[in-house]
Amino acid sequence: MAVINGIRELLSYLRPWEAAPWFIPYLMCVFLIAIPALILEVSIGQAYRGGSVVAFNNIHHRLKGLGFSLLYIGFMVSPYFVVNLSWIMIYFRNSFQSPLPWEGRAEEYYYQDVVQNVDAIPGNKTSSGVIDYVKYPGNALIGETVGWTAFVWFLVWISIFRGIGQTGRVVYFTMGLPVVLTIILVGRSVSLPNAGRGVKLYFGEWNGEKLGSGDIWQTAAGQVFFSTGVGFGYFSSYASYNQKHVNAVMDSCLIVGSNVLFEGFAAFAAFGVVGYLDMMPVPGERIGAFTIGFLTLPTAITQLPGSSFWAFALFFTLVVLGYSSAFAMVDAVVTLVMDTKPKIRREWVVTGLVIISFLISLPFCTQFGYALLTGVDRWINDVALVFVVFGECAFSTTFYRWRDVAGQVGKPAFFIWNFGYFGGMVLGVAVAHAVQAEAGAGVGFGIFIICSVVSCVIGKTPDELPPALTFTEDKGFVRRFIGKSPAMSKLLDNVFMTRFWYMAFYSGQQLRRDLNVIVATGKNWSIPAFWPILLRFISAPVLAIIYGFAYPAFYELRDDPLHILGFGLAHICLVLIGLGVLVPRWYNTIIPPDRREEGKLPYAPNVLLDSEEPRRTDSMETGEGLAGSEGGESEEKKGQSVM
Repeated sequence: MAVINGIRELLSYLRPWEAAPWFIPYLMCVFLIAIPALILEVSIGQAYRGGSVVAFNNIHHRLKGLGFSLLYIGFMVSPYFVVNLSWIMIYFRNSFQSPLPWEGRAEEYYYQDVVQNVDAIPGNKTSSGVIDYVKYPGNALIGETVGWTAFVWFLVWISIFRGIGQTGRVVYFTMGLPVVLTIILVGRSVSLPNAGRGVKLYFGEWNGEKLGSGDIWQTAAGQVFFSTGVGFGYFSSYASYNQKHVNAVMDSCLIVGSNVLFEGFAAFAAFGVVGYLDMMPVPGERIGAFTIGFLTLPTAITQLPGSSFWAFALFFTLVVLGYSSAFAMVDAVVTLVMDTKPKIRREWVVTGLVIISFLISLPFCTQFGYALLTGVDRWINDVALVFVVFGECAFSTTFYRWRDVAGQVGKPAFFIWNFGYFGGMVLGVAVAHAVQAEAGAGVGFGIFIICSVVSCVIGKTPDELPPALTFTEDKGFVRRFIGKSPAMSKLLDNVFMTRFWYMAFYSGQQLRRDLNVIVATGKNWSIPAFWPILLRFISAPVLAIIYGFAYPAFYELRDDPLHILGFGLAHICLVLIGLGVLVPRWYNTIIPPDRREEGKLPYAPNVLLDSEEPRRTDSMETGEGLAGSEGGESEEKKGQSVM
């Protein structure tokens, strides 16, 4: 919880010009994407006893690139994330002055004294091409930004160099103190005169037209991913240190739920002072994360009695919230390196990664650093994060134990069905942008339906009935409501429906059932039967649609070299995933030799495979922070059939 409750909760939770419509995409992303994806990340990390690369290798050996791409995102975000913290440190340093130096000149202070960027020279483009690219004349390093960046990286190093035990002690501070300070800030904010006007703006007036814009959906997805930590890989890493039979499903729901409540509550701190200062949005003008974070709140602080104290409290809270997220992203990469052989001392790994990350931070400390941060951050959000989480949802429920599916219905039917599934999403989104949304929906659903019908007709007759009638690990829930239904039994006995069930549902349901052997022991919450259906048929298509908005948006910025750079860096994730699918052996060097074959599962339709053999012992040493033992062993027998 400490690593997800970051500065975005105070700086960029809600854009008030979108007001009430914001909650539609935001809550959809929370319930339809974030919670299911986090259950996946936590469960596989805990069950397979490794970071994201090892965990996704256990799902299928061709998904190593997907696991690596999660860590790539965190490793790319942390350098500019720390620079953002260095700007907050500049405010923090100047909070001890009276009057505060930004009083009466908040915007000028931010641009000239904090960011210190030189104005860009605009480019020129036409519909046929780019005539002149945007130019950035300033390229010098900014000394104070470099110094504070080095200081924050030092804090990160101190927090994680001794291992997960040291990190655990740090988060008691990074989680507890900001919560207390946030409560104080919210209390002071909503008690100001006219604060009610800002609170009313928080909930806003309904404007359904905003939901037709791709920007609001991209912003909501990016906010949810950043604030919950989905797509960064560190939850799989931290879960691998858990005892094996911890309640992973409950933990995932609590993590996301606490984040939603915290950022929803923290937003009152911003909107109370918006009402106090009468900073109502002009129609058509956006008051975004930048304005609220670095203009509105610092300006409001100057209007409060004892402004220096409130400035200290605000910026200290932001720094503590932010750096806990920063060390989590680096710690996930540390876990990757520690999982490999030959064994390297953790202190050396952490030191090396922190130095490399600091060097990557330096371009963001220049006179064009703010523009570079904007260009990279936008496309990491809109391209890399969205596609990687799409891959988690779609590939995990397609690749897992695919040999069982192909063996039951035949490879031609398997590949035709999946062509319809993936091809329908890709071509549907493309046609929607090229022609219109209705045409895209028609093409997407048309391809999927045609391929589904063809695959069901040409497929082999399975010799193993679907286990839908005997979900014994669900403690009888499904059997009570489905297994006793004559209509459902008759439907599943139909040969065409049996083929369809294998192609559409088997991989996801078998992943759920196998994970439940580990995470659903005792009184632990089970991963529900609708979870893989949600991942494959709701989360993944929604993310595909959101992903499609990125390319028209980039076309409008194609004359900016920093946006081009950010766009290219974001697409490296796609390359990493593709290489993992095509040449998985290239990733073997980052997986312990004795664990490389774990993703090559045997042909065993409808047979439960537990994860008792894969152990995360190779990277564990005394002092690395593993507390306690593995807990009780699963009572399920390996290879037990549910038929």
